Amino acid sequence: MSINEVRFLRECDSTNTYAKEHIEEFGPVAAVYATSQTAGRGRRGHTWVNAAGLALYYTVVIKVPVVQPETLPLLSSLAVRKQLALRYGVDCAIKWPNDLLLGGKKLVGILCESVSYGTNSEGRAYLCGIGINLAQPQSYFDGAGLPYGTSLALQGVKVDLDADPSWLAEGLTDFGFDRELYTFGPEGFAPYREEYAAACVNLGRRVTFDLPGGTGAGIATGIDDQGRLLVRTDAGQEHVFTGEVSVSGIYGHV
Repeated sequence: MSINEVRFLRECDSTNTYAKEHIEEFGPVAAVYATSQTAGRGRRGHTWVNAAGLALYYTVVIKVPVVQPETLPLLSSLAVRKQLALRYGVDCAIKWPNDLLLGGKKLVGILCESVSYGTNSEGRAYLCGIGINLAQPQSYFDGAGLPYGTSLALQGVKVDLDADPSWLAEGLTDFGFDRELYTFGPEGFAPYREEYAAACVNLGRRVTFDLPGGTGAGIATGIDDQGRLLVRTDAGQEHVFTGEVSVSGIYGHV
């Protein structure tokens, strides 16, 4: 869609925050990445712990029309999965909606959000923030209170910390997002449903999920064209799209 700018910052507070602050400078599809992020968001109330030089922190900025922006987290998980397979030969599983697992532990986290820009806030952009654990040691995850976290290095993958961050950032921008947006932008998630379902670790397992005022449980049976997790419960089929979903049988619940 464009000649994509991929902007490198040796360190920043948050690549998503930087993208918001510089949103006017970016073209239709662009990105910013860093290897040290000092003010990211921790998961489930955990304090953010920086892994300076040992991880990739990346945000893609999408300013083209997207008919189904709520499914961008699912597209993002597929985009990262493909680039990791190309670079390292690994086969990551996806925990719905957008966590990538390797060896049953979390390797990648994704946070997508939308922002307005322009003099009268007439513009709409989508940001997909992606954190990839490259070479953190076990002590990092122990200290951060993340017993189910892992890195490529901990999974026995050879990582080149000098070359890999830029390779992954360029590949994600050009092929993971820009090229795929020709299809995903006008058509949404449906063309990707089967590919996503084949990688989704939830399917066939018992899951628990949030409901207004409580929780539900059942067997995850599929993904629909809107990216919702289909769960067979005692009361019938649920279409789950928001809230926390836990999966039985993967190191307990993840």
